[in-house]
Amino acid sequence: MDIHHLKIFISVHRNSSFSKASQELHISQPTISEHIKNLENELDCTLFDRLGRSILPTAMAEILLPHALQVVEEMTKLREAIHADSRQITGDMIISASTIPGTYLLPKMAAAFKEIHPLARFQILINDSATSAEKVASHEIHLAVTGGIMKKSGLQETPFFEDQLVCVASKEFMDHKGDDLADLPVLIREQGSGTRRAMEEIFHQARIPIHNRNVIATLGSTAAIKEAILAGLGFSIISRMAVEEELKTGKLKQLQLPGTSMTRPIVCITHKKRTLPRRYQAFVDMLLAKAS
Repeated sequence: MDIHHLKIFISVHRNSSFSKASQELHISQPTISEHIKNLENELDCTLFDRLGRSILPTAMAEILLPHALQVVEEMTKLREAIHADSRQITGDMIISASTIPGTYLLPKMAAAFKEIHPLARFQILINDSATSAEKVASHEIHLAVTGGIMKKSGLQETPFFEDQLVCVASKEFMDHKGDDLADLPVLIREQGSGTRRAMEEIFHQARIPIHNRNVIATLGSTAAIKEAILAGLGFSIISRMAVEEELKTGKLKQLQLPGTSMTRPIVCITHKKRTLPRRYQAFVDMLLAKAS
């Protein structure tokens, strides 16, 4: 049964007139008559007796009226409840993030979001960039945040932050080894890491070879890379956010790589064919707004 038919029936009954209902609802009188006729056909009864220019509700109309009023009222309450819920962001958000955004960006962004929407809850899963993108592609999660664009089919990848990268080593390491990086031991991230992809591109631009002879260790996290650098095991490229304090205190030394682009985008990843739940969309909108 069409809720619109019931609204028109209620108006006609209340006004005891097709023409007055037409004026009240801003619908033509023939359309009003057609809707009432359709409702009568659906219920297989006569709702109004036409008496020249006037109408009278039948016994069936009097039975229908309280039920119609209840249905319309409940639909109004439902619409108001849905709208009220849409204004209040609630529920869990599961986000897969690579190490740098998951450690240094998303916790701050989540805190800012919860100031506006205190009922929102976050679960941030730390995975490498490739795994995070794959979780979105396979519909396991709605949102990933990675270091670098993955160029994976079917995904929408939107940069929202520029990550500054630095080439660093411990001061003691460089004092002992000298400044020629080509033959020095290098520390790299695992395959699938966004930092690994950016590092390979930067080393290619700087014409620094990466081969079995000078790769001293492959490590699975930014924290492990940083600790290995501090221990003097080798040099590496890492996000400035991860070593800001060590650079300030002089524990690490920044090495210059002329002719290289030492930045990479931090990217929101969603699926092109999926509509984000409202809480996710609101969070993505906040991320992109802060980038603008």
